[in-house]
Amino acid sequence: MFLVSICRLGILEPAVELRHLRYFVAVAEMENVSHAALKLHVSQPALSRQIRDLEDEIGFSLLERTAKSVRLTDAGRAFLDNARALLQNADDAVTKARAVASAEPTELDVGYSPTPTAEILPKILRAFQRAMPNVHVKLHDWSNNAILNGIRDGRLQLGLIVPPLKAITLHDLRFEELFHERVCVAVALQHPFARRRTIPITEVAAEPLIGLTREDYPNYYDYLSIIFSKVKQKPRVVEEHDSFSAVMSAVEAGTGVAIATDFGYSFGNRLKFLHITPEPKPISVGIVALKGRLSPAAEKFWQCAKEAASRK
Repeated sequence: MFLVSICRLGILEPAVELRHLRYFVAVAEMENVSHAALKLHVSQPALSRQIRDLEDEIGFSLLERTAKSVRLTDAGRAFLDNARALLQNADDAVTKARAVASAEPTELDVGYSPTPTAEILPKILRAFQRAMPNVHVKLHDWSNNAILNGIRDGRLQLGLIVPPLKAITLHDLRFEELFHERVCVAVALQHPFARRRTIPITEVAAEPLIGLTREDYPNYYDYLSIIFSKVKQKPRVVEEHDSFSAVMSAVEAGTGVAIATDFGYSFGNRLKFLHITPEPKPISVGIVALKGRLSPAAEKFWQCAKEAASRK
């Protein structure tokens, strides 16, 4: 039981509990302690004792008692209406709180990396909004590491990521691969490579390289190590940026070239994305969440992502 404290209204002291009010209202409405006890599933002596405890607590009599019935005093009649209102307010509060506790969230936080998902993400969002129009998707453009941390600490419900090379990194998460992307070299339109269709990896290694910030994107450098593992001359990273859009801007400015997936969908009129020989292993893009049961909204988004990827 919890205490009803409405001292500011001058009605009850803090020690009065809701059960006292419920017992009093039942007795007042039935004008008979025995009948009220049956309705409340308590013994008659216990009910009588609770009513007397209430009267002792508030300092005045609520009932006039006879051998066979009870009758409200004037103070009891005044008290009855307020007691009913308080009980109704308490019931309403519980009902509203229960509805909030059991309701589906109206917002879904999803982390994503914009470049490998630029083409597929709008398709996922359109399908999801058709299926669940009352749920707002809040997108977070974060690094892979930040997305995984956000999933683990609850800031995000889902993430669209390039998985780390070491599968153990995702041991505590649910991950499903959606699609693969070809690895290319991005060059400015005025770069000499732009006139060609394929570039040997040895020639790419000789160019100044624009990359992502190492502390935010360590997996990116793991991929670079694999891509250039058989090249004697390792590439020289001349600039680092904290997003792929910034990397692409630096490439467009002619500062260097970049290893990336084919972002022609986003940057096709500004850059050239050329195939590399021998062709590196494609990168995987997938969806991630905490292990366990997903909310209906998160599960629907997951399904929309799989369906969009199957049509990619």
